[in-house]
Amino acid sequence: MAKKPRHVSETPATQWLRAHGIPFGEHPYDYVDRGGAAESARQLGVDAHHVVKTLVMQDDRGQPLLVLMHGDRQVSTKALARAIAVKSVEACSVEAAQRHSGYLVGGTSPFGTRKALPVWVEATVLALPRIWINGGRRGFLVSLDPSLLVTALNARTVVCAL
Repeated sequence: MAKKPRHVSETPATQWLRAHGIPFGEHPYDYVDRGGAAESARQLGVDAHHVVKTLVMQDDRGQPLLVLMHGDRQVSTKALARAIAVKSVEACSVEAAQRHSGYLVGGTSPFGTRKALPVWVEATVLALPRIWINGGRRGFLVSLDPSLLVTALNARTVVCAL
């Protein structure tokens, strides 16, 4: 017997996507603490390179920003800082990340954040045919055309993958 699809309730991210007329697929999975993109990719049967993680970081002045990176890569904070012309960049604390984004860490989406934040996307993400990115809740990804990151979020490209 086929598995019954799970009902997925609205999140600020899905509300934002719908309000902006952006088509997306919904992909719930069983959240595993510290499982990250590799675990969601495994459960959904997609390549971890196509799962995009949303990282809340801050520059040397304490200004928050979002970085969208392949699930199987890390951010070179030195390369990122050079690219965006600041002295340094570091990950925010869990508390600061949640305060800036409005989402629980592990469920951070770049869509529908509490306040508008600058968004930087690893340039190679835009070459993918489709991406899976957090939909605003732990255990929930949305899939969409990566070009929408630039058009809908005004994301700027950067090369900072390790």
